[in-house]
Amino acid sequence: MTATESRPLLDKYMSLDQGERVQVLYVWIDGTGESMRCKTKTVDSEPSSHEELPIWNFDGSSTYQAEGCNSDVYLRPVAMFRDPFRRGKNKIVLCETLNFDHKPGVSNHRLSCIQAMDEPTVKSSKPWFGIEQEYTLLDKDGHPLGWPKGGFPGPQGPYYCAVGTGNVFGRDVVEAHYRACLYAGVKIAGTNAEVMPAQWEYQVGPCEGIDMGDQLWMSRFLLYRVSEDFGYKVSFDPKPIPGDWNGAGAHTNYSTESMRKEGGIKQIYEAIEKLSSRHTYHISMYDPKGGEDNKRRLTGRHETASIHSFSHGVANRGASVRIPRQCAEDGSGYLEDRRPASNCDPYRVTEAIVRTTIMGETD
Repeated sequence: MTATESRPLLDKYMSLDQGERVQVLYVWIDGTGESMRCKTKTVDSEPSSHEELPIWNFDGSSTYQAEGCNSDVYLRPVAMFRDPFRRGKNKIVLCETLNFDHKPGVSNHRLSCIQAMDEPTVKSSKPWFGIEQEYTLLDKDGHPLGWPKGGFPGPQGPYYCAVGTGNVFGRDVVEAHYRACLYAGVKIAGTNAEVMPAQWEYQVGPCEGIDMGDQLWMSRFLLYRVSEDFGYKVSFDPKPIPGDWNGAGAHTNYSTESMRKEGGIKQIYEAIEKLSSRHTYHISMYDPKGGEDNKRRLTGRHETASIHSFSHGVANRGASVRIPRQCAEDGSGYLEDRRPASNCDPYRVTEAIVRTTIMGETD
């Protein structure tokens, strides 16, 4: 029985009146730093914010986050969203993970990020971020969706922003995810088919400070969950298919208030200069394995710069940092850091950027 055929059976139960009580889905990042986990708690009434929800816990020995002899890991709610799957007054809450001593868990980079975002110089600079999340849809067997079994589709060219059978694969998932994000309250800004067939992109932002990481992680959870309903897999691998195929990134658009004002191009170039001096540090922060995943993607080909050197340019998608053509013409706006991998932790990416460009940290 397919997911579509089973839906009427589930709907019979989901349409039941749930009374005054509310289901809250607790979501967190597991010990891999990439995958996500979730479990549901019943609360007595609809919460108006995440601060009303209790701290909970889970078995960290089953999620690569603790040993069996000391397995309890705390879940602390940090951001709440409407639940597009259960709907009504039910909620989804993104959580931080804390060890038994209440210190950040192995994959909890949010606390370090918020410490940076709360620095007075950072807060007064009003840093805005927008992340372009690329991903690949896979069939149940792990083969890219729509690709010939045991073979390859035609070369890249007709797939980017494409329309039509044979050019796009998985649009139903994309549309469902888009609407789920809008319903939940995720600041999704748009979507498009990408260069490699079965590869897609959506954009989240603009978000200020810590909100960027919260919003992007929730958008990823919703994508996993939507794809589950359709019976497909989602891959955030930065280079899912070796060879002459584009990889997947999480291009990060960034600006401060001074960059957005008239004449802000000067501040944009100053930020680029600071980024160039800490290239190795940023590469180490831009994928979960400290640069090892990005080595497969940042080759200097397929719209990437080399991982070994820093470069920048106006409208140059082969550079480490791109200044959009419109921003160069306007003399203000934002820059695009094209180095973050599709499986990056947005907390680490945004923290690294503000520490380098605003706080002035050096290696």
